[in-house]
Amino acid sequence: MGKKRKVSKTKGKKKKNPTPVSKKWEKYESKEGKVVRKQNFCPKCGPGTFMAKHKDRQSCGKCKYTVFKKE
Repeated sequence: MGKKRKVSKTKGKKKKNPTPVSKKWEKYESKEGKVVRKQNFCPKCGPGTFMAKHKDRQSCGKCKYTVFKKE
């Protein structure tokens, strides 16, 4: 007598999970044939690193620089 094999519960092909769509194009806008950035850049990290918008502040995810909004 040999070992029993484990039987798979799913038969056939496995379902593929849909890949998430990139959201980087939500941060840019096209005006008069030019690309315009909607969000601010981090002053410490420089161009290419956007500041995250919160309801009371803006923060950089890379260097943790934070600017609080004045009410």
